[in-house]
Amino acid sequence: MNGHLPTNQSGGSNNTSELVKCFHNDDAFKYRAYTFTYLLLFPVAFLCNIGALAVFFLQRSRRNSASCVVMMNLALSDGSFSLTLPLRLAYYFRGGVWDFPDWLCRLFVYGFYVNLYTSILFLTLLSVLRWLAVSRPLRHRVLATPTRILFVCLGVWVFVGLASAPFLSNGVTNRAGFPRCFEPSNPSSWGRLLVLNYVALTFGFLLPFLTIIICYSKLVKRLRARSNLHGSSLSRSHRCRNKQRSVYLVTMVTATFLLCFLPYHVIRSLHLHAVCNSWKCDVIVALQRAVVVTLCLAASNSVVNPLLYYYSTRKFRDNMRDAQSSLSSKGESFKSGLAMIRRRSTA
Repeated sequence: MNGHLPTNQSGGSNNTSELVKCFHNDDAFKYRAYTFTYLLLFPVAFLCNIGALAVFFLQRSRRNSASCVVMMNLALSDGSFSLTLPLRLAYYFRGGVWDFPDWLCRLFVYGFYVNLYTSILFLTLLSVLRWLAVSRPLRHRVLATPTRILFVCLGVWVFVGLASAPFLSNGVTNRAGFPRCFEPSNPSSWGRLLVLNYVALTFGFLLPFLTIIICYSKLVKRLRARSNLHGSSLSRSHRCRNKQRSVYLVTMVTATFLLCFLPYHVIRSLHLHAVCNSWKCDVIVALQRAVVVTLCLAASNSVVNPLLYYYSTRKFRDNMRDAQSSLSSKGESFKSGLAMIRRRSTA
């Protein structure tokens, strides 16, 4: 959250001006941190997520998995976010001067929150599907059809898109004679952001995180019970592979929530309270820096998710190898076709 401090209507304007000046004197740290982070994130997030989508789409015969449908939507969300990073970088390279249309500023502010909360909800849906597949396999086959999960994913997009719509009202604002983006436009915006923060915190983070904890606790309990069962070597090997994939999913989703999402939501809430209640300037600046760091961590989820596809899903690894061999064969066919054309032209 970047922007102005709210003015204190009952207090002195000099005190407010000093707080605003103190707050924005730290812009250099914010711009450097975002520039460094987005320079690292853009090529990795773009290539990994576009590559993941290519793998999913090239292997049409294997797009019959509910988890695959969710992962495709997750990759689409992260890939779309990566496309906003070049203009964000241009903005921060220019020291916080927005030279682009107002609607683009609104779209980019809106897009960040859509990506953040669709990622959280899609990861939650993946966790529920994994728990259902391990604990209730028959019910999973009946309920988790690709068509049904596709409609659930569309519902996630619609829900998050509508819930994030208030951020479309936050466009370009003028500060110090320059057009700025990603900043609240007026003092009343901070109070509204505080309300939106708690709505997002409840429905976009706490409830999904609680769902994941419940699913994973039951999943671990189920896997432990299964590990004590006796059976043929083939069935034990199959259970071992399923257990390994489930452990990868549990580990990576939990790590993503704890490293990317939890710090940002906690620090953002504290920062908004500090600004709205006019805490001491040094406290506000410290929290502002913490928000910058944790927001960079939140944005990094776009490069963490492709690791989830690879390490937790055997089909995705198989799809990558198949896609690579398919592209190689097409490349060889293209080269042989060119060679044949050249021979005919020289004949």
